Amino acid sequence: MMVVAGALQRSDGRWLMQCRPPGKHHAGLWEFPGGKVEDGEPPVTALCRELSEECGITVAQSQCHPVTFAENAHHDDDRGIVILLYIVRGWQGEPQSLEGGTLGWFHASEALALSKPPLDVDLAARLFQKN
Repeated sequence: MMVVAGALQRSDGRWLMQCRPPGKHHAGLWEFPGGKVEDGEPPVTALCRELSEECGITVAQSQCHPVTFAENAHHDDDRGIVILLYIVRGWQGEPQSLEGGTLGWFHASEALALSKPPLDVDLAARLFQKN
């Protein structure tokens, strides 16, 4: 399964993270906002769509720059997952939580310390090592 996520950074250096709502897989853990890529959909298109649906912001594809990825192995009882992480350099609107989770802005060191799903741990480590 292909998933996309956006790393949005404000001018004060803080990064946007969202906490997964109760009742969802990995509830209570923090992640970069994003979601599943639909069949036949280009990943960057999926990212812009997901950020609109989840955070209520408008993002132009030209503002999305791939930075890293994380994947888990395919197991007999689980489909493999690949998450593509993009740095999002600009957007319109103020991010808000439209799907029941909590949003927060964090410095890199704070984001690294948040409890996250395993693949987001990998993404954060790679992102903040590069930036």
